[in-house]
Amino acid sequence: MRIPGFFQHRAVAFGGITAIAVLMLAGTLSAATGPGHYTRAQAASGAAVYSATCQQCHGVNLQGQSGPPLTGAAFRQYVGKSGTAASLFDFISRQMPADKPGSLTQQQYLDVTAFLLSRNGFPAGDVPLTKSTLAEVPIGAGNVAAAPKGPKNAKSTANNNEIVRAAAPQNTVFTKLPAGANVNVTDAMLAGAENDRANWLLPGRTWDNQRFSPLNQVNSGNVNQLVIAGLAQTGMTASFETTPVVVNGVMYITTPTVSNKMKIIALDATNARPIWETTYSLGAFQICCGPVNRGAAIGYGMVYALTLDDKLLALDATTGKVRWMSTVADPSVGYSETMTPQVYDGIVIVGSAGGEWPIRGFVAGYDAHTGKQRWRWDSTDPKTYAGDSWKRGGGMVWTTPAVDPKLGLVIFSTGNPNPDLNGTVRKGDNLWSDSIVALDVHTGKFKWGYQQIKHDVWDYDAVSNVVLFDVHVNGQTIPAAGEAGKVGWFYIVDRRNGKLIRKSDPYVAMSKNMFSQPTAKGVVMLPGANGGAEWSPPAYSPETHYAYVLGMDQLMKFATHSDPYQSGRIRLGSAFSNIEPNGVQDGRFVAIDTETGKIAWTVMTPQPLIGGALATAGNLAFYGEGNGWFNAVDAKTGKNLWRFNLGAGVNAPPVSYEVGGQQYIAVAAGGNFQLTFPYGDTVAIFKLGGSSAPASPKP
Repeated sequence: MRIPGFFQHRAVAFGGITAIAVLMLAGTLSAATGPGHYTRAQAASGAAVYSATCQQCHGVNLQGQSGPPLTGAAFRQYVGKSGTAASLFDFISRQMPADKPGSLTQQQYLDVTAFLLSRNGFPAGDVPLTKSTLAEVPIGAGNVAAAPKGPKNAKSTANNNEIVRAAAPQNTVFTKLPAGANVNVTDAMLAGAENDRANWLLPGRTWDNQRFSPLNQVNSGNVNQLVIAGLAQTGMTASFETTPVVVNGVMYITTPTVSNKMKIIALDATNARPIWETTYSLGAFQICCGPVNRGAAIGYGMVYALTLDDKLLALDATTGKVRWMSTVADPSVGYSETMTPQVYDGIVIVGSAGGEWPIRGFVAGYDAHTGKQRWRWDSTDPKTYAGDSWKRGGGMVWTTPAVDPKLGLVIFSTGNPNPDLNGTVRKGDNLWSDSIVALDVHTGKFKWGYQQIKHDVWDYDAVSNVVLFDVHVNGQTIPAAGEAGKVGWFYIVDRRNGKLIRKSDPYVAMSKNMFSQPTAKGVVMLPGANGGAEWSPPAYSPETHYAYVLGMDQLMKFATHSDPYQSGRIRLGSAFSNIEPNGVQDGRFVAIDTETGKIAWTVMTPQPLIGGALATAGNLAFYGEGNGWFNAVDAKTGKNLWRFNLGAGVNAPPVSYEVGGQQYIAVAAGGNFQLTFPYGDTVAIFKLGGSSAPASPKP
């Protein structure tokens, strides 16, 4: 799973700080001239390019943030023992920027390479760096010339993430919980979530991930009277993807990571006023798709959250203080954690992001009370990968699994094999990548799998949440699991055995060559590497039997190239980029009839959709757009009934709950890194205003 964005928009996003950053960066250039391999003017040009396209991931001082450090021993190790400027140029020109690889000009890549040489102490000269002279500059860890002395009095830019990692979480309590608010969520409460109209206790409201609220106080007849009930500003302005969870009037959210910190926050669910917040300082981490976190889970008086540096945190639900912390994986090789955990029967179930690194995907269960790992299932089947490529074969699990208590299964979707777009080193079907998979929820033992795409070389992975519902076949009721694949079909399987029941009609545009092999020259096709449907959780209504899916059309070009394995370094195997400015770039909010697989209706949007859906018993479906609009449509027809602009991309899943007899709708508005939608830091809470609002409950 990987989402390239729009380089033009990224440059604008940095516009306010670019001039200052360039001056800071250029001011550190080596003053030496003579027998160097680049000029000071070239390095200064490279500093400007770095500021616009690289510093968000690698830091203003090249110290490393979500990307690795680009100075000192860590950088030379990253380049490799025998690396030269040629190998560095080759890598960044094919794989960078992370959100749109290969999008810069050859001269821009040369200038950035010159800038990196300067910042690593290589002296400037009188002749610019060119493609023909790159191989003359040894910079790898095994080269004698790899550690030249930098300018006098230059400050060290060594990565200090180990120091940051040691910092204890900072907890602030603003006020007590609302009167009578019991936040000790029990197994009985989780099991009864389907019949609990008031709360949103689980990431998908219930273990089936349907994201359906039985509340109907807000309905298709009065939704146009929704008004703001409260706004929370987190102070963490970045790609915001959290799903709020709510118990007895208390809302829990997580923020994206900003400056190596993230927050877990408790709010009053009626007005968004803060109750407590805990700030966690991250150590080193690597990401492809933004500094995101998709939300917290609650249970047993604790709040559970994952971090990009691969920690599982358990906080006291009343105060936010840390109860325990466990290490889930190794961030140095490419693992990161973005999903909302799932809680079931004393187990916290997690998966891992990072499919663009040569690592092996997994799902693991942790004891909810102690943090000790109970079981772990690795997603790559050695028998279906050539040689030992299964050890680095991908198959990550990006989004919250569903749970079927009756069958004792945890059911989830898996991502692409690695390398994403080059299958020559991993011949075979590459099970269980691009699949719907079921495990025994208590032991992690494999039960069944259905692979959507065999030997994927298009990044058509399955990354949106699996949803559980029933369908009817020949008069029989079949327990089913559905998943909106990036390939553009909604797959429905029998959740007893994983056999395909049906796949829907296409819900996005598909080109005739969508399964063509990428070539060195490049192949243009739809769906692009984003899908289809991205991580956005769909909703399902048991009243309409429709699945509501956020889709996107992005015409992309796929081009192959050599990309050798190196531990800890991103490996795509090819490059893909949006076809701009005249290519297809739009979105679709789609209702799919799960009983037939037919498309019931489609709402077209001017931009690709990413975020999530909500369905309610009020005959409503909600979704957001990157341009700031938050929409409510008629769940049966798709007719737009209400919209509100929140000023930043609404790229997170909405929820609905009830406090004191009043129904609320809540959603985060903070934009999206992958698609460069406008950033913000707001959680908005809506309720009915005017004559449709219920009378205040008696004290």
